[in-house]
Amino acid sequence: MSTAKKDAIELRDFASNHEDSIRNDFSTHLRNCPIPGKQILSNLGLFISSKELSRLLFLNHVYQQIVDIHGSVFEFGTRWGQNVAVFSALRGIYEPFNRHRKIVAFDTFTGFPSVSDADGEAELIGVGNLTTTENYIEYLSTVMDYHEQENPLSHIKKYELVQGDGMETVPAYLEENPETIIALAYFDFDLYEPTKVVLEAIKDRLVKGSIVGFDELNDHDAPGETRAVMEVLGLNNIRLERFRHASRTSYFVVE
Repeated sequence: MSTAKKDAIELRDFASNHEDSIRNDFSTHLRNCPIPGKQILSNLGLFISSKELSRLLFLNHVYQQIVDIHGSVFEFGTRWGQNVAVFSALRGIYEPFNRHRKIVAFDTFTGFPSVSDADGEAELIGVGNLTTTENYIEYLSTVMDYHEQENPLSHIKKYELVQGDGMETVPAYLEENPETIIALAYFDFDLYEPTKVVLEAIKDRLVKGSIVGFDELNDHDAPGETRAVMEVLGLNNIRLERFRHASRTSYFVVE
């Protein structure tokens, strides 16, 4: 992998040098795990830190709140796809026969297509940053297929991965699927323009009780997300909540 490609994939995580070192060592430990065959799947808890577990608990927290709300789950900026894979597993736990709870993920899978002045000057912000490895969407499709096969109604595909610039693909998807209602929308674009465009596009698809979540609100390194929410929704018009065990994520319930 070229240095430029590697730099575009890397993500600043505010770890100390010590934390960075032990995490690199531990990831090697995971890759060299001696647990045989499929048994590793039932022992993944060995490798989940408190930080990563807190995020999984957050996803569970917001998903539980939409079980009685009709509609699909959308993620904007899915990248490696962990969130949508977890949402698929949660659907299998809480509502395994709900074939209408489609999970739809949007990403370029090639990094940021563009940035604006509203996005600031953090190291994170740059065209092509936060890309994935080559042909990653195909790998993620295989992962999502596996999750569907583990649960009822596996013959019905209940997920979609949409590749491209969200400012174009989200409005196009809604036009092609006019029946769409959104019970949970999760924003992880990191950027001002796509967040603003998509918030505008989905407003009429939300119902009372829908959850809208964010990954970078009040984040100095990604100010564009907050600005987009201010301009489209108005911060004083929403009750912005956080999950007490996770620091960066937030959400509000449509009222």
